[in-house]
Amino acid sequence: MATAIICLALIMAGVLAIRSYRKKLTTGCCGGSGEAAVKKIKVSDKDLTHYPHRRVLKVDGMSCGNCAIRVENALNSLEGVYARVNLMEAEADVRMKQELSDTVLKETVKDAGYTVYRITPVNDSISQ
Repeated sequence: MATAIICLALIMAGVLAIRSYRKKLTTGCCGGSGEAAVKKIKVSDKDLTHYPHRRVLKVDGMSCGNCAIRVENALNSLEGVYARVNLMEAEADVRMKQELSDTVLKETVKDAGYTVYRITPVNDSISQ
């Protein structure tokens, strides 16, 4: 009897996994194919010398270009922040005119639906 229950549970888990995977294949990871592409928030000041503070955030949960744009938009919506996201490295390069706390950066990314699992301070103000 216990073997039958375990087999039934494994079959149900397999069915749910297949249904979820099929849905992801047809609708994409960030909504349906009918959803418009996410538009980037443009930062008016892109002069890196104006941003003396820098952090590199390792972000978990990004799986497509729309995810990366959502994270970048969330960070760029903060006053005095210029962020660029590298999807392949799962990193956000965040430059700030005034230093923001790590908590503010983490909460901003969390509110966009993603997780920051490491923040590394960078001490150069001019490198790209």
